[in-house]
Amino acid sequence: MLEKTEIAGAGFINFFFTKNYVSNLAKTIIDAGETYGRSDKHKGKRAQVEFVSANPTGPLTVGHGRNAVTGDTVANLLSAVGYEVDREYYFNNAGRQMRVLGDSVRLRYLELLGEKIDFPEEYYQGEYIKDIARKLFDEYGDKLKEESADGIFKERAEKEIFVEINQTLKRLDIVFDNYFNEHSLYEEGRIKNLLELFKQKNLSYEKDGAVWLKFSELGNEQDKVIVKSSGEPTYRLPDIAYHITKFERGYDLIVDLFGSDHNATYPDVMAALKALGYDTDKVKVLIHQFVTIMQGGEIVKMSTRKANYITLDELIDEVGADVVRYFFNMRSITSHLNFDIDLAKKQSDENPVFYLQYAHARISSILRMTKEEGLEMSTENLHLLETDEEQRLLKKLYQYPDEVTLSAENYEPHRICVYLEELAALFHKFYTVCRVIGSPKDLAEARIALIVATKTVLKNGLSLLGVSAPDRM
Repeated sequence: MLEKTEIAGAGFINFFFTKNYVSNLAKTIIDAGETYGRSDKHKGKRAQVEFVSANPTGPLTVGHGRNAVTGDTVANLLSAVGYEVDREYYFNNAGRQMRVLGDSVRLRYLELLGEKIDFPEEYYQGEYIKDIARKLFDEYGDKLKEESADGIFKERAEKEIFVEINQTLKRLDIVFDNYFNEHSLYEEGRIKNLLELFKQKNLSYEKDGAVWLKFSELGNEQDKVIVKSSGEPTYRLPDIAYHITKFERGYDLIVDLFGSDHNATYPDVMAALKALGYDTDKVKVLIHQFVTIMQGGEIVKMSTRKANYITLDELIDEVGADVVRYFFNMRSITSHLNFDIDLAKKQSDENPVFYLQYAHARISSILRMTKEEGLEMSTENLHLLETDEEQRLLKKLYQYPDEVTLSAENYEPHRICVYLEELAALFHKFYTVCRVIGSPKDLAEARIALIVATKTVLKNGLSLLGVSAPDRM
């Protein structure tokens, strides 16, 4: 296994593996196949990842897209290190937003009946509102003229928009295990019970007709209102109640994925949970930065079909699901993401998705040609893989399981992207220097084993990111 060891100074020792040991790693990878890189490190533990969680008031935007892809990939990574993972979508179909949604549809419906409507600026402006109103008009004619916004208008809008949200997510191969409705927290009396609990523990008080939580005593800067003087709770209160249900469900790890607009609010929820005796070390809050769509070197501001934003569907239509998933994953979520449409559509090595998929397709093509030449994969002569290019490629393949574990435990999908791009670069360099067809038979068949191992890791890595690995391009 070891060729030599040497003292490297300052308390370090270098270990040098024999080339033969490194070469035989190819067999380990081939034998493991699609399980290579996966581990049982966290077997027996349950994790919940809550992501997207957009209220059903309109189509998903590119901002929701980054959240969706990151959340799903983090869930994939946690599964790869042994967790049993539940994907959860939390939403609210009550409150002011939903009332405005219902009234937006109602007013568009009345317009279709020929009434002159002064449509408020703060209402939902998108074309999708008109589409829902037209369906109701086609179905009911003028029979809904006297209906309130809270009835069929709101219910139909919520139903139609949720169907569209789920269809969009399915295009990215994202499916949820659970949907949790905030309204159920009120129906089950959880909000009422929580307010009582705060009172009992002397964590809340009344002032100016509102209920305040003593956040200043819980380590945060100042006390905050949890129930307004109007009797309406602020969103911190249901968020605390919702997280209590997560603890009650027995998860060992709770992952919340939010946009950067939540940066100032989630510490309040964590402080309240801690004060109630919950182990907040089990909760990992991930905050992702915003997305800017670029085309022709300029920011794309307007949607072609809907309101003043770009929908996730439009982005998928433009560049495809694989590119959307990869581009959202390839930068750390702590960084602002410039999504370059021109780069995303390039069929060249400049586009990292094309670069990786082409490496996989190229290996598939080589394997088809070697079959025609009568060459078979063999792990009997792996000791022949001695060149620097072969050894570097093998060592990179060996690093993959560690990259998966680090990516999962640090909630960093972009690490897999960086790793795969480095691996593809080493493969292309290997293939330029080391011919498979045209080499002596025993060496050619050892090199076939090496490229099969490389293909395995490329496919496994792309699979974690939710990106396809085509055999032909």
